[in-house]
Amino acid sequence: MFDLIIRGGDVVDGTGAPRRQADVGVTGDRIETIGDLSAAEAGTEIDASGQVVAPGFVDVHTHLDAQVFWDTTLSPSPLHGVTTVIGGNCGFTIAPLSNNPADGDYLMRMLARVEGMPLETLQSAVPWNWTSTAEYFDRFENTLAINAGFKVGHSALRRVVMGDDAVKRPCTPDELSAMKDLLRAGLDAGGIGFSSSWARTHNDPMGNMVPSRYAEASELIALAGVLSDYEGTSLEFIPALGPFDAWAMELMADMSAAAQSPLNWNVLNINARLLEEGMQKLQAGDVAAARGGKVVALTVPMTLSLHLNFISGFILDALPEWENFVLLSKEEKVNILSDPASRKQLDEHAQQDGPVRAVAHWGAKTILHTPNPDNQRFIGKTVYEISEELGTAPWDTLCDLALADDLELSFGNPPSEEPDSDWQARVDVWRDGRAVIGASDAGAHLDLFLSANYATKMLGEAVRKRGLLDMESAIAMLTSVPADLYGLKDRGRLAEGSFADVIVLDEHSVGSGETGIRNDLPEGAPRLYAGAHGINQVVCNGSHIVRDGEFTEARPGTLLRSGQDTQSASLD
Repeated sequence: MFDLIIRGGDVVDGTGAPRRQADVGVTGDRIETIGDLSAAEAGTEIDASGQVVAPGFVDVHTHLDAQVFWDTTLSPSPLHGVTTVIGGNCGFTIAPLSNNPADGDYLMRMLARVEGMPLETLQSAVPWNWTSTAEYFDRFENTLAINAGFKVGHSALRRVVMGDDAVKRPCTPDELSAMKDLLRAGLDAGGIGFSSSWARTHNDPMGNMVPSRYAEASELIALAGVLSDYEGTSLEFIPALGPFDAWAMELMADMSAAAQSPLNWNVLNINARLLEEGMQKLQAGDVAAARGGKVVALTVPMTLSLHLNFISGFILDALPEWENFVLLSKEEKVNILSDPASRKQLDEHAQQDGPVRAVAHWGAKTILHTPNPDNQRFIGKTVYEISEELGTAPWDTLCDLALADDLELSFGNPPSEEPDSDWQARVDVWRDGRAVIGASDAGAHLDLFLSANYATKMLGEAVRKRGLLDMESAIAMLTSVPADLYGLKDRGRLAEGSFADVIVLDEHSVGSGETGIRNDLPEGAPRLYAGAHGINQVVCNGSHIVRDGEFTEARPGTLLRSGQDTQSASLD
């Protein structure tokens, strides 16, 4: 007698092996049998006839560290087949804290600024009542629908140890020793690694670089070296944006070698035009291999559609002189955009030559969302079209619409149908052992873009619509490959004895739903959201968490702890 039998599906086991028709029998949280179970009985059965039965997807780059407190489903990720997530990336964690409330307040505001989480949501829905990483884990263990592991973040370590000086200078030897002790405490509690960032776009709301950007290379390597004493730990790092210089590759290689753990860097965007540059950046893996480490790129398997707005100002703050504007309060921004002279000066700054000048091509932007009923007729229209109708210049048109929406207007360039050559370039990178599909940023940039749907988008576009990749290979790229990168024990494959993280999908309809805006965050804050097509059933640790595309009440997720739920990954 099994607890669950999934009957009659095509088992795609996550290894890349050819599919086979079989039943999957589950007892407790494990797969007991894969084979002919026609004579067996079970407490619950799922009819998977004509569908694919596969391992749950493993998303290795999320920022769900705060969402665990207000949304235990970690939506929408499980709707897209994800059963395991890794958080604590880019150095932006909310543990450890100190006894000084100013440290928690700083980390909260940093998250709001850098990762696009509404400050009012973080203030009202996160308890902030811990100091250690262990206490943070205790607050939500046994509450989640899916499995989740979390790293210890560099910016949090620096803030707790150095206070305000974390955004002023390199650390002293004593401060480095204290950070290493805090990191050890986090790893002892089950933290599954260490993360950091030198990305030039990562700045705090006070106009400083985030704490990790003040660290010298020697600090990064020393902290990475702490991992060498711990089983099943990994590194994540953002060295730079754009093409990699030699120093970036060498630094990541040295961090990995010191940790004796793989390092994944974020993020590699690929299309046909960017393929040559992407292949150059993948050479970081060769440099690491020569130094006794392993470095892989995280690549997002699609082009992101950006929803820009004047409240958060993400992306817009890269325009010349715009950083100061973006850091202002909403009231101050309204005053500037309402004043013709100030408005004109802001646009003049935006039109200066620079790497992101195209962002300021206001007329080409499409109105994506507006809460003002009087502006609803403009959704889907370009600013050019609206300006012709209203008889105003494009920049003035955009400002006027935003003011009428109390700046909640969102605008951007909606995704267009990409040629097969772009998708083929991505497939070529996915097949490269120096890259892993991931980089969803689930839980972050809630009003800027949505990529928590990366798995269904990839399956719908590259496999179902274009036939550039077979289902068996695609499933392996979403399951066993990322699971092995983090050394997850008994996950990422359908095998007898493995954890029963299983999805049932319709390969003839699988894909992402349309992206829209929901005001379902605490305090009524908005976020971008999309459901899925064809992900019919999701099982985590033997329990049904998504049935016919809807969440159940089950919360069987495991808090993944290093050494207990992970083992050291291969550096080959």
